[in-house]
Amino acid sequence: MIDGQRQREALTAAERALTRLEQSRWDEAVEAADTALRLDQAGAFAELPVAVSRVADFGRAGEEVPAAAWASLKTAVGPGPLSVRVERLAS
Repeated sequence: MIDGQRQREALTAAERALTRLEQSRWDEAVEAADTALRLDQAGAFAELPVAVSRVADFGRAGEEVPAAAWASLKTAVGPGPLSVRVERLAS
């Protein structure tokens, strides 16, 4: 059975990962994505750590994030408000 509170905490951690990407706080973004995965009981954020790490790697290197990395991140957060945030980050 899924613990609703724990799943909400996973969502909050995923939101925090996107916020940290917006702030160019790369290591904190990766850490938050890892937390989201650890708390996630529904499999909603299974791909999030890899996708956030990929975007963060480009950011750390001072390189432009390619469209494919943004697309992976958008897929990793699934449909809904988080994907809208990723679209804004990518633009």
